Amino acid sequence: MMDFLLETSFFEETNLMISLFTLKLQAMNDVPETLVQTPPVKKKDCEGNHHERLMGMRDAIDVLSGKWKIQLIGTLLFGGKMRFMDLLRQVDGIAAKMLSKELQDLESHQLVKRTVMATKPITVEYEVTPYGRSLETLVIEIAHWGLEHRRKMMRE
Repeated sequence: MMDFLLETSFFEETNLMISLFTLKLQAMNDVPETLVQTPPVKKKDCEGNHHERLMGMRDAIDVLSGKWKIQLIGTLLFGGKMRFMDLLRQVDGIAAKMLSKELQDLESHQLVKRTVMATKPITVEYEVTPYGRSLETLVIEIAHWGLEHRRKMMRE
């Protein structure tokens, strides 16, 4: 019985997330045609669009997984251009080596741009690319959900 509830919940949540994401993209006038025409996920639908959506979710998780990437993108979205040391101070608990690795990963996926300034000593600034800005709605929604979740857990 519990498996059925978990399965149903997964599909309902997936449909809700896709619907919300589609509406937000439409509001931004930047919605791909294929996303608008894609039917909702059905529990028994194991091929076709369902498989593509799951692949898309897997790809997104691969790019954004880990403890730091979404925090870094959010920090740069909300704070604008930042130097390495500023990011190190802003993101609680991240080590310099990990910050460097995560920024390289984000840069390789074209979500973050690294600019080296011709100063002495050399200054490096990071900022979210226009492509990385496509994650802004997602980051804001994650932050909103996190705040609501914190409030709910504190009430109980």
